[in-house]
Amino acid sequence: MAGNQFLDDVNRQFNEAAQHVPMEDGLAEKVRVCNATYVTRFGVRLRGRMETFIGWRAVHSTHVTPAKGGIRYALSVDQQDVEALAALMTYKCALTGLPFGGSKGGLLIDPSQWEREELEKITRRFTQELVRHNFLSPSQNVPAPDVGTNELTMVWMADEYRRWAPNDINAFACVTGKPLAAGGIEGRIEATGRGVQYAIRAFFRSPRDVAWTKLTPELRDKSIIIQGLGNVGYHAAKFLSEEDGCRIIAIIERDGALLNSEGLPVEAVKQHMGQTGGVKGFPGAEYISDGSRALEHDCDILIPAATERVIDEYNAPRIQAKLIVEAANGPVTFEADSILRNRGIVILPDLFVNSGGVIVSYFEWVRNLTHMPFGLMERRHDEVSNRLLASSLETMTGAKFPSDIARPFLDGAREIDLVRSGLDEIMQSTYRQLSDLCHSGKDVCDMRRAAYIIAIKHTAEAYRAIGI
Repeated sequence: MAGNQFLDDVNRQFNEAAQHVPMEDGLAEKVRVCNATYVTRFGVRLRGRMETFIGWRAVHSTHVTPAKGGIRYALSVDQQDVEALAALMTYKCALTGLPFGGSKGGLLIDPSQWEREELEKITRRFTQELVRHNFLSPSQNVPAPDVGTNELTMVWMADEYRRWAPNDINAFACVTGKPLAAGGIEGRIEATGRGVQYAIRAFFRSPRDVAWTKLTPELRDKSIIIQGLGNVGYHAAKFLSEEDGCRIIAIIERDGALLNSEGLPVEAVKQHMGQTGGVKGFPGAEYISDGSRALEHDCDILIPAATERVIDEYNAPRIQAKLIVEAANGPVTFEADSILRNRGIVILPDLFVNSGGVIVSYFEWVRNLTHMPFGLMERRHDEVSNRLLASSLETMTGAKFPSDIARPFLDGAREIDLVRSGLDEIMQSTYRQLSDLCHSGKDVCDMRRAAYIIAIKHTAEAYRAIGI
């Protein structure tokens, strides 16, 4: 049922934005609908009996290939959920200019109920079904980690694909989000959370947009509530607090929420969760068992970073944040979105904010196809050039090169530096498009509608270019 509502939310947002994109009859429907959904029911012999699992892989669009999107292991996943997430991936890639169609996968399973060796067997069987029906390959469909999966899951999938396609030299490009030792890329684990940080920075670089929120123009010391301290929420909170000087005044998790107006130590909370399984009992903070209530606390920035539909028409009237940053997919329902906009609360949409993961996945995919780390050819050349320049400046000025900037300037860029630079560039350039459209006077009054309009326009142009 939740999947139906989520898919309905995505389609209603699409329909509103599509009215602003000139398209010939029928093209809007083609862009909106999911191209194909594969349903598989497969058996795995475990614990002395045959266990049957059900999984899905939805391909929303192949206007460009491959289709890209995560694999989710959860008991809440269903076909509509997968199709909604695949649609968001199409629009996300179109918005940010990535050469991918949208896809998403899901397996109805609770990973915590199975041992590692059992999960590997299940994953390999799921992979076999996807490969057999052409829903997994470097050129057609490229999964990545999502809720309930991780880099180890991706290694199992890549290795199983390689067994089925031993002559494919690009086999390890069939998935992204792999560990470094298996063809991964530096910065992938942090990518979505880093993208959240870059999205917020881009917003605060635009005084005309910050003025909508009535916040002061600097990011430092802004109060932030984080809902979900998983991979995305943890990295976003860590970077915003440690690098930008923000105060994480509340952290919401499954077992409740922590509150501290002076700011919570993100790393310490994460370690506490690893030891106890939740936030309860963390010293130096107020604990409330009903974490959803913390969504309604006064703050500058609210970052829902867990699951979809956590802000709905019932709690939207009580949200006190000035800026909502959608680090999760679909955390605000269609009805809540309208309520919040009418109340003057600015929302940075998931299509933009949540795109860091797929952007860095794109870098990893390209790295796998070229079989060469980024920076390998030019790093030492750049170091020599920079040192010559620094030496020349010292000779001309008679002053020593400042030690506080010597190392980042003199050393050549590492792969992680290039990954972060590329991510920041795409986030900044995408934000400029959103902001410019919002201020264009073309009846586009919010960032979400602007994001959908840009995404639909790019997707429609791609379909026209290939003759559809």
